[in-house]
Amino acid sequence: MLPEEVMKQAAMEMTDWKGCGMSVMEMSHRSKEYITIAEKAEKDLREIMSIPDNYKVLFLQGGASAQFAMVPMNLLRGKDTADYINTGAWSKKAIAEAKLFCKVNIAASSETSKFTTIPLRSDWQLNPEAAYVHYTPNETIGGVEFHSIPDVGNVPLVADMSSTILSRPVDVSKYGVIYAGAQKNIGPAGLTIAIVRDDLIGQTIPATPTMLSYETHSKADSMYNTPPTYSWYIAGLVFEWIKNKGGLNKMAEMNKRKADKLYSVIDNSDFYRNPVEPVSRSWMNVPFTLANPELDGKFLEQAKAAGLVTLKGHRSVGGMRASIYNAMPEEGVDALIALMKDFEKNNS
Repeated sequence: MLPEEVMKQAAMEMTDWKGCGMSVMEMSHRSKEYITIAEKAEKDLREIMSIPDNYKVLFLQGGASAQFAMVPMNLLRGKDTADYINTGAWSKKAIAEAKLFCKVNIAASSETSKFTTIPLRSDWQLNPEAAYVHYTPNETIGGVEFHSIPDVGNVPLVADMSSTILSRPVDVSKYGVIYAGAQKNIGPAGLTIAIVRDDLIGQTIPATPTMLSYETHSKADSMYNTPPTYSWYIAGLVFEWIKNKGGLNKMAEMNKRKADKLYSVIDNSDFYRNPVEPVSRSWMNVPFTLANPELDGKFLEQAKAAGLVTLKGHRSVGGMRASIYNAMPEEGVDALIALMKDFEKNNS
């Protein structure tokens, strides 16, 4: 979901951006008009995330899936091993890709609990010779989330923040690389953001394609080739919206309140269930099952009739999944809760 204010502004500027006679979609990415858009977006992102000066912000393509390969290509830097934390479907995809380039040490995994917990940091078996430690702070399918930044010493920490970025403040200085597909909290699909510490740029593995080097995009200010200009523009509007709403502290307050409300209804019901350990629950993705799975279809039909869509859970988990990213207003969560209570009353 995108903020309604952003959608309205984009609609207003669709055919003519600020009187220049062109849509943003029609601009050259090297025009002074578009450079203004791009530079402001980066400036606003740096401001709201408090990104230190020794980090580059790269506006890329290929989604988080391309980053699964770019991370080892750029960060192995002469080493042959990397540590990965396995907490769900997206961790597994990152691990599978990394195995094409290096030895992967699964330093911790919650697979035996069916990915319903976050492994205790004290149980991690990190390799001191690893080039980096990779983890997924929020797993969208299982609905599990890290609520603190793991301490991995001096080894660069890498995070796939696709589904949690901008949902709360984060200390960027604790990371070597943060990357995120845009389509959750940033903007429309097509854009990927990577925040990379300066000392980790360069020294890619042999035969790294030009387009998969962080150095390529850093030197070209993310314009080595034509970037996803319209997605970048919408992202900039979202960054501005976050600033106007009070920044990431306000986002965190709002997101925690929404999640707490929804989990409270689930926990105080015998009709609904969330399988995730309470301390590992996601603020962004709330999976829940019904007491009788045969009612799933009926629930989804009534939800759609009430204007509540895309609630079907992933096939590997079943049931429902409510994704309550930044732009989902609290009223949306209230509407879902009202439906859930009414459905339980009529179907218990």
